[in-house]
Amino acid sequence: MNLLRAQEISESPVMAHVTYDGTPVYIQHVDEQSNTARIYALDDPNNELDVSLASLEEQL
Repeated sequence: MNLLRAQEISESPVMAHVTYDGTPVYIQHVDEQSNTARIYALDDPNNELDVSLASLEEQL
């Protein structure tokens, strides 16, 4: 996923369908410097991860 789209999703009040390793996730924050995002799985909001933007996929 590219940086601008990830930022749009994280700032939007509308939930986007984004997956990480096939798991639906919520993007909390995007770090422009490291090209990463802080995410959590929708079914496990207490387990936050920092992942590469390249590992995120938007399901259209």
